[in-house]
Amino acid sequence: MRNRVLLSSFFGSVIEWYDFYLFGIASAAVFNKLFFPEFSSTAGTLASFATLAAGFIARPIGGIIWGHFGDKVGRKGMLVLSIVLMGVSTTLVGLLPTYAAIGLWAPLLLVLMRLIQGVSAGGEWGGAVLMSMEHAPRRRGLSSSVAQMGLYGGILLANGAFALASAATGDALMTWGWRIPFLISAVLVVIGLWIRLGVQESPIFKQARERAEQAAGEKPRVPLLDVLRRPKNLLLSIALVLGAFAASAVYGTWIVSFGITEGFPRADILNAVLVSAAIGLVFQPVFAYLSDLWGRRVIVGVGAVLQALSFPVMFALMDTGSVGAMYLGISLAAFTHAIVYSPLGAWLGELFPTTQRYTGASLGYQIAGTVGGGFAPLICASILAATGGTTGISLFIGATCLLTVVAVFFAAETSRSAL
Repeated sequence: MRNRVLLSSFFGSVIEWYDFYLFGIASAAVFNKLFFPEFSSTAGTLASFATLAAGFIARPIGGIIWGHFGDKVGRKGMLVLSIVLMGVSTTLVGLLPTYAAIGLWAPLLLVLMRLIQGVSAGGEWGGAVLMSMEHAPRRRGLSSSVAQMGLYGGILLANGAFALASAATGDALMTWGWRIPFLISAVLVVIGLWIRLGVQESPIFKQARERAEQAAGEKPRVPLLDVLRRPKNLLLSIALVLGAFAASAVYGTWIVSFGITEGFPRADILNAVLVSAAIGLVFQPVFAYLSDLWGRRVIVGVGAVLQALSFPVMFALMDTGSVGAMYLGISLAAFTHAIVYSPLGAWLGELFPTTQRYTGASLGYQIAGTVGGGFAPLICASILAATGGTTGISLFIGATCLLTVVAVFFAAETSRSAL
């Protein structure tokens, strides 16, 4: 059962992040022309990234809803609902008429689908990570990293699917090719749903629920209110993940738009992001395992510093105009991101008690995702439009990483604590 849970967490997370990041890639590559054609090139790109940000805005709402019922009813049911909701909304994106067909309704429907994606993603990460670590509590960093690996797997799959769609000749990509990766989601969801329906509920959660039921006369608890009464760990959770989210949004999504405008072929920039995701996929469990041995603080702290330093190097390499240097720069950003991101699933879960864990970890993670990930492409596009250079973008990433380092200093080391 433990192995099936880990498989469920990984594959389900891959599907969720495939759907979520596929939207981001399409926003960078085609949505500005398909859904915002009346805007200038820059304004269309900004509007497209604003639609991308809408999904991140909805994620904390999903974290609250999914977290509440995940802490009160169970982890498994919420994971089943989240994968269905994400799959339906993503498939519908692939069926949407464009602006040329229905005018203003097209971008409005696009935003609606993105909001539904955001609500779904808001509950996926917390449930997948907690199921993994609560079924295998002895090496929580390593076991939770299986769900975390779904992020890289999703980026890998989304970029691979879009790279294949981009290989279509002539106007095929803009007319029908972009729809294929979104429609593939329907098949993936059926497979993921079959795997998830076969897993058992978290044993640690069942024990906590039984103790609560045996407490005669105990007033029913609202997990969100319990988390907010002592907000320190929630604030620390947000800061811990902020730098990693901003970095992944830049090298995993915004860099596609930037690379194309800098003259790199679309296929090369998409393939570079593919390589970077593969690097993250490989090194994620390595550094998660090291966090079980050495502790969460040292891995996340060192990773955040290296992550901040990697971005000016990445941009300098891209400024050379060399495709090989571009590959190297994006891969470096992905490697440093894997270091800081790898222990965060376990660390956030360990900061909260079982009856608040889904709500607290999900809410902290998703708020950071909204601020650091949702608005990062929009912020980067705005900085580039205003300054014409990437120095401000490197400073922006450095500031988010600094907040992570500060949070590492104040957060408790929890790798040895009991769940």
